[in-house]
Amino acid sequence: MSFLRSVRPSNLIILTALPFIIYLFVSSGDYQRSLRAILGVENGSSAFVPGFLALAVAFSAGLCVLLFSRAKASRPKWAVAAAVLNVAAAGVLLLGHNIHPFIASVVANGVDAFKSELIVKGVTPRQLTEAADLWVRGVEAWLFPAYLLLTLLGLGLFFAGARADEPVDSPLRRVGRWILGVVNGAGLIFVFFFAHIAFAAGVATTIRAAIAAYILAAVLGLVWVGLLQLHSTVRTSLYFAVATLVLALVAGWFLLQPRDTYVLAGTLQGKVGIVTNTPAGLISAVRFGQYEGAPQTETPVRTFVGPTEALASIAKNEGVSAALLPAATAPADLPVLWKTEALNDRDRATGITIAVLAIILGLLTFGGYLHQRHPLAIGSEFIVDTIRGIPMLVIVLYVGLPLSGALKDATQGVLDPPNLVRGIVAMALAYSAYLAEIFRSGINAIPVGQVEAARSIGLNRWQTARLVILPQAFRIIIPPLGNELIAILKDTSLLSILSIRDITQRMREFQSASFLPFAPYNSAAIFYIFLTLAAASLVNMVERKYDIKHR
Repeated sequence: MSFLRSVRPSNLIILTALPFIIYLFVSSGDYQRSLRAILGVENGSSAFVPGFLALAVAFSAGLCVLLFSRAKASRPKWAVAAAVLNVAAAGVLLLGHNIHPFIASVVANGVDAFKSELIVKGVTPRQLTEAADLWVRGVEAWLFPAYLLLTLLGLGLFFAGARADEPVDSPLRRVGRWILGVVNGAGLIFVFFFAHIAFAAGVATTIRAAIAAYILAAVLGLVWVGLLQLHSTVRTSLYFAVATLVLALVAGWFLLQPRDTYVLAGTLQGKVGIVTNTPAGLISAVRFGQYEGAPQTETPVRTFVGPTEALASIAKNEGVSAALLPAATAPADLPVLWKTEALNDRDRATGITIAVLAIILGLLTFGGYLHQRHPLAIGSEFIVDTIRGIPMLVIVLYVGLPLSGALKDATQGVLDPPNLVRGIVAMALAYSAYLAEIFRSGINAIPVGQVEAARSIGLNRWQTARLVILPQAFRIIIPPLGNELIAILKDTSLLSILSIRDITQRMREFQSASFLPFAPYNSAAIFYIFLTLAAASLVNMVERKYDIKHR
């Protein structure tokens, strides 16, 4: 009875219904197929489980050595057991033959399916070619022995530095700690956050997106709060005014570049040929009749690489009767329907972007002057208030589609983030506003007297924040931070709108293919419930660790 009383009533209902849920998935083939599709279990992925577990155990045991060796650890003797387990797992990696399938799957799914020559084309799930498989085995032949040697070296230095005649924080111990921490930490991050997990691809995508977005949102939230704490001076206003003037001059230089002359030559009986790099504004004007003497209906257009190709199509009567060309390339025998001047798209886009930045910076400078505040503090306040007023779905669509497309065009395709990165950035940007308010409320809850006392003993602003304010504020804001973690875990379902194959997207794909009315949706809902309950349990554990009291 004591255990049942310790369980929250809502969790008790789930616990009571757990046998029925298990029976439902065991007895129903529809629910089994739904759960398999939602989790992202690929065919033959059971062969990858041993390799994944061996790597996860090895890296986790290496970090547990450091965790159980801390001065405040309740059972420091467990560090020896973790070290033995770490060496045993490293030996399994070296001698075991079941590790290679997982490594090969990670490599095969980590390359471009259309451009890479490492995988067999048209095969699902992805498989390495024979040459690529031999190359991966060659890398494993030196990678796993190197890990075993680093493990033995790190453990040896770490425990050798802990002898009675050595200080607690001896140089040997620090070197061993760094070796164990860097090697095992990097390996664990790679396995859980970057490696393709074929037996749970959907779950991995959801959890990775939630954690990455949460961490990035917390960093951005701290940035917004930090900007709010800035103080204004006369020199600050002067600097920002000069920066605004410089941006305005640069924008004017781009926008006042010489215009290029274009002519619409030919007749409007057929399509209009459009040459590559023609300003977008002129293309819209021709298509929708936004020039003098234009027809009332929309004019069809066709794109060509250059003026030569467009004129050749007109001469061959291939359905093109006119062309929008630079005036210097237009032939004299074609009638001119429209002549105008326009700035090229590159200078126009650059000038407008810099002009917008100048306007924003000018407004922030003016607002800071009126209210005697730092311009960046006003900008941070504006960002937080604006983001909180925009629906999450709109932010995901805006960042994932037009903003990312504009970034790709501006960098000539150099910066073209995948959809998952776009979704993570969008969710982080949206949640950073809410986390910023949580951080601000926690910081404001600290009495001013403690800040004054910290300054009186010689601590600067950064030391005061790190040693006095943030530790106490963190204890206060743990419950709302936990709520945001649960919320962001659920809102990852919105990323399916960007075709990110998380739990929700896989549920939609399976439902469209199977036409089952309830099984896919019920399976996804049940799995999300268990995910959020796990997150809530984690938050409760952190609260108990720091002895949070409800006030």
